[in-house]
Amino acid sequence: MGSGFDITIVAADSTSAEKNINLVIDEIIRIENLISEWKPSSQVSEVNRNAGLKPVKVDKELFDLTKRALSFSEITNGAFDISIAAMDKIWKFDESMEELPSQNTLLKAIEKVGYKNIELNEAESTIFLKLPEMKIGFGATGKGYAADQGRLLMQQLNVKAGIVNASGDMATWGTQPDNTPWRIGITNPINPNKSLKIIEVKNAAITTSGDYEKYVEFNNKRYSHIINPKTGMPASGLISVTVIGENAETANGLSTSIMVLGHEKGLELLKNYPNYACLILTDKGKVKKSKNFNKILKRLR
Repeated sequence: MGSGFDITIVAADSTSAEKNINLVIDEIIRIENLISEWKPSSQVSEVNRNAGLKPVKVDKELFDLTKRALSFSEITNGAFDISIAAMDKIWKFDESMEELPSQNTLLKAIEKVGYKNIELNEAESTIFLKLPEMKIGFGATGKGYAADQGRLLMQQLNVKAGIVNASGDMATWGTQPDNTPWRIGITNPINPNKSLKIIEVKNAAITTSGDYEKYVEFNNKRYSHIINPKTGMPASGLISVTVIGENAETANGLSTSIMVLGHEKGLELLKNYPNYACLILTDKGKVKKSKNFNKILKRLR
């Protein structure tokens, strides 16, 4: 998924630990082979190839993942949109960009972006992208989903505790060997030597979206990889958003949405998800918390 995964489990011996960690790796690879828009053999790639042509029958797992993503689009009025993948040729965050895209280029590209042009047929389990050159991608929820599924697999196999960490999007369960909660540091992009906050959790999901790892710079201005679907421009105003709750896929969708919406509308959005809390760092260096932050931390500890 273009990201590093770290898997930590509590086990009686190294042999069983290695066996179970390999099972999680296999599960992550299985999910990547299903949802990656970069793998030509994936079902998502098949959906994208048939944009404007015909519906594509997909596994229920991918259908449901898409359906949940569209529910985020509905509740955020399009601030979250998996069809933003159509912008992949406009914004590149691999150091190959030499100039900002023109306004005309952006306008043409966002014509292919719009969740309302994603048509789902539940009876047939098909996905249809109505416009030619449309694309969908799961960069905003895929890692969280993989972390959730890795945790679920381990719980089903009675592994008592661990962390599946998808480049900062984490699903935790159980406790450390000494029965204390897991201690998770929330990165401070302004001062990397000091965490914004250290939280203690047992069964929890923690995801962070930010502008400080994948970005391009022009004229001393940073442009992040999180794109506003309505403008085609990178989101601005916030440096990072960390969401804490029960499910990493949901937390992932929320942290991305809040980056686009900004802190005021983002905190309003979070009121619809009372089991989730957030910590926001603005581009002015101010830290903002949702009102339920301490309450949720206490529940997850």
